[in-house]
Amino acid sequence: MLGPWLGPVLTGYSTTDFAGKPYKPDGLAGTDGLGRDVLTRFLAGGTTLLLYAVLATAPGIVLGALLGMVADYGGGRLDSLLMRGNDVLLSFPQLVIALLAIAVIGPQGWLLVLVIGLTHAPRTARVARQATVAVRGEDYIKAAEMYAVPRSRVLLREILPNITGRLMVELGLRLTYSIGYIASLSFLGLGIQPPAADWGLMINENRIALVVQPWGVLLPVIAIALLAVGTNLVADSLASAAAGHTRETAGVQS
Repeated sequence: MLGPWLGPVLTGYSTTDFAGKPYKPDGLAGTDGLGRDVLTRFLAGGTTLLLYAVLATAPGIVLGALLGMVADYGGGRLDSLLMRGNDVLLSFPQLVIALLAIAVIGPQGWLLVLVIGLTHAPRTARVARQATVAVRGEDYIKAAEMYAVPRSRVLLREILPNITGRLMVELGLRLTYSIGYIASLSFLGLGIQPPAADWGLMINENRIALVVQPWGVLLPVIAIALLAVGTNLVADSLASAAAGHTRETAGVQS
């Protein structure tokens, strides 16, 4: 996250400064096709990609979790209506929806976040509903209903904390997909636009000189792979911690 500030300190150049002749080994990682410092753009690009990925994933997880819990806890026609609509949305690949929206409106940062976030919601809703089904019959839920606790409070105070582990796993998966989608769209020229620094955009800009100056491609490719793996590992750790806390809470309640 410190990349935009760390890069100029290490190299002496901003992401748009002219650092030397195009595709030359000047500096720590050379220059790109416009003579800009590759290391500076690489460090800043990671922050850009991660920021967009988090902004795209968060609303999808929140909206999907709420829809899934409400669908199962509401039951009946509400459950059927929400899940049938959910199935319709799941039939469309996320990238196809993103490409269609970008083709109509144009490559905008806010559109990228909105489309990816909304297309994450149906997938998260399915996971949240399944997790809610698993805890719906627990004694603490029945006790809350017996004491006429409002449904909204049951959802937020009783059900949500006990499905957090499943949602954490889904969060890691969705964040990984967001990273891949944003990098892919930027590579195609439909995501984050120049002169902004982004790893997917860097791969596209520097691929024609891969043999001459490989760092402009290798650095972002390796970083995207490591970021995706690291995101899943962190999410798995958080899910395990949440599951352990849930078991301890259940033991106290029993």
